[in-house]
Amino acid sequence: MTESVSTTTGVGAPDRSAHRKLLAAGLFGSSIEWYDFFVYGTAAALVFPKVFFPDASALVGTLLAFSTFAIGFIARPLGGILAGHYGDKIGRKPMVLICLISMGLATFLIGCLPSAAAIGSAAPILLVALRFIQGLACGGQWGGIVLLLTESAGPKRRGFAGTFGQMGVPLGLVLGNLSMIVVNSLVSDAAFLSWGWRIPFWASAALIPVVLYIHFKVEDSPEFRALQAEAEAKRGDGEQVAQAPLSEAVRFHWRKIVLGAGLLAATNSAFYVAIAGFLAYATKSPDENGLGMDRNTVLTAVMAVSLIMPFAVMWAGKVSDRVGRRPLIILGGGVLLLWAFPFFWLANTTSGVLLFFAMLISSCGQSLTYGPLAAFMAELFEPRLRYSGASLGYQLAAVAVSGVAPLLMTWIIAETASTAGVSLYLAAMAVVTMYCAWRLPETNAEAVRNDPVAVPGLSAAA
Repeated sequence: MTESVSTTTGVGAPDRSAHRKLLAAGLFGSSIEWYDFFVYGTAAALVFPKVFFPDASALVGTLLAFSTFAIGFIARPLGGILAGHYGDKIGRKPMVLICLISMGLATFLIGCLPSAAAIGSAAPILLVALRFIQGLACGGQWGGIVLLLTESAGPKRRGFAGTFGQMGVPLGLVLGNLSMIVVNSLVSDAAFLSWGWRIPFWASAALIPVVLYIHFKVEDSPEFRALQAEAEAKRGDGEQVAQAPLSEAVRFHWRKIVLGAGLLAATNSAFYVAIAGFLAYATKSPDENGLGMDRNTVLTAVMAVSLIMPFAVMWAGKVSDRVGRRPLIILGGGVLLLWAFPFFWLANTTSGVLLFFAMLISSCGQSLTYGPLAAFMAELFEPRLRYSGASLGYQLAAVAVSGVAPLLMTWIIAETASTAGVSLYLAAMAVVTMYCAWRLPETNAEAVRNDPVAVPGLSAAA
C-alpha cells in the first residue's frame, strides 16, 4: 500500500523535503491546468472563428469566438462556489483532484470536436458545453491548489509558497503559445486549420501523472486536518467544520469577497487584453482595424514575457512575507495605471521588439499584484471558510473582468478604430485594484512579521 507524504513532522514544523515536492506538484498541476484554459484563448483568436463560425464575417466570427471564450469565465464562479463549499467540508485535496481530471478531459475532447462544416450548429454548441466544464474546473482548482500550498507552509513563508500556484498562469500561457507556435511552424495553414490546432488540446493528457502523484503522495493541508480533528473532538459542543461554509462566508465576509475580487481588476484586465484581445487585433489586416502583424511574432513576444513573469511573481510573493501584501499590490496597480496608454503607443508601432518591451513593463505591474495575492486572499478568511471565501472573490473577478476584457477590446476598436478607449479601461481597472487594496486590512502587518510565533491573517480573519 502506498503511503502519502505528510508536509509536517510536527505541529508547525514543515517537513522541507515533502513540502518541496508539494510545491513542485502545485506548480506542475497549476501550469498544465492553466495551459488547458489558455490554449483555448489562443485558438479562439486564431482558429475558432473559421472552424466553428465559418459563415460569419471576420469581426462577427471573432466576437462569437471570444464569446465562447468568455463562457469559461462565467462558469468559473460556479466552479469556485462548488469546490469552495465542498473543499471547506471534505478537504482541499479531493477538490483539486476532481478539478484537474475535469479540466484535462474537457480539453482533450475539445481537440476531438468536428468542425461546423462537418456537423453544423452542433459543433459550436458542444464547444460551449466543453468550455463551460473547463471554466468549472478552473474556478475550483485555484483555491484548492493555493490553500494546499499556503496552509502547508511555515507561517512566515506563505507569500512565497502561494506563488507556486500563481506561477502556473504565465507558465501555462508559455506552454500554450509554444504548442501553437510549434504546430503552426510544422504544418501548412490549411493543415493547421484542419487538424493541427487540435494537437495542443490533446496534450492535456499530461495532467494524468500530476493527478496520480497528488492522489497517492500528497496529504491534505495541516490546517484542514487540524480543523477536522478539532471538529471531531468538539462535535458535541457544536464546534465543527462549517456545514454551510459558502453561506457563512457570504453573510459575514461579503465586503472582503467583493474587495478581494477588485484586487484582480488591474492584473486580469491587462493580462487578458495582452494574451487574447491584442493577439486578435494585431493579426488582423489594417482593413479590419488590425495591425497586420505576423501571428508568430505576437505569440513569441507573449511567450518571452511569460518566461520572465514567473520569476517576478515569485519575487513579489517572497517580498510580501517581509514587507506585507498591500504595498506590493498597490504598487503593481500604480504601474499598470501609468502604463495603460504607453502600452499601446509602443505596441501599435508593429515592432516586435517594442511590443515585447510594452508587454514586459505590463507584466511587471501584473506580477507585483499577482505574486502576494494567493497568500493575501487566503489570509483574509478564517480557515473553515477559506476555500469558499477566497475562491468566490477570485472567480468573481474572472467573470467581471477577465472573460469580457478581450471581447470589450474588440468591440471598442471596432467602434472607434482606436485603442485609446482600451487604455482608459485598463487605467480604470488599475484604480479599482488600488482602491480595494487600500480598503482591505493588511494580513501580514509589521507586528505580525516581527513576532516569530504570530501567524499572518489570523487577526484579519477574526
